Amino acid sequence: MDPMSESLDPVAFVRAHTALMAPPLVPEIQLHLAVETVAIWEQTEEALGAMGLPPPFWAFAWAGGQALARYCLDNPQIVTGQRVLDFAAGGAVSGIAAMQAGAASVLACELDTFAIAAIEANAAANAVTLETRLGDLVGTDEGWDVVLAGDVFYEDAPARLIGGWLQDLARRGATVLIGDPGRSFLPQDRLDKLAEYTVPVTRDLEDREVRYAKVWKFR
Repeated sequence: MDPMSESLDPVAFVRAHTALMAPPLVPEIQLHLAVETVAIWEQTEEALGAMGLPPPFWAFAWAGGQALARYCLDNPQIVTGQRVLDFAAGGAVSGIAAMQAGAASVLACELDTFAIAAIEANAAANAVTLETRLGDLVGTDEGWDVVLAGDVFYEDAPARLIGGWLQDLARRGATVLIGDPGRSFLPQDRLDKLAEYTVPVTRDLEDREVRYAKVWKFR
């Protein structure tokens, strides 16, 4: 059974428990972001009536996603007129940037109902249209021209699965771009570095105040 209470409006929750603000690396974009890390985590657990939930990833502008967004805005030829997948989109900062840079369409996918609500709220705040998909797209191929994947290489087994799938998409001709601030399981031996950015981050989440996020492309 879906843990989401039938009486809970996810979009209303997102708007009530976040503030619209611009991520430091992409001031052109406004996102519904958490003001305090612990507070929104507790509010999410309370709303769902469950303890021990993972962090609400959608409520933060992670360094890898910001790097991808910055790269799309600065290099619009990458996405102009293209069908784009924003994989594990979080709040969809990179997907929104792709639309602002001229993408024909963007599909933003996530596993979390709150994240889908945040994506819809963020798209509205930036006057762009994103298609959303709740579910796991790893292993599928709907013919996307460009795939954006920010901050996805956290854990060993999922990283190997996701990396293999993204490599397959690149082999068939998709442009696959990775935004990553130095996660442990990034498959650098299969990637070419395109850009690097200094990104201010939240110490509560990253245990530091700055991350050096890179944009990579699968060979």
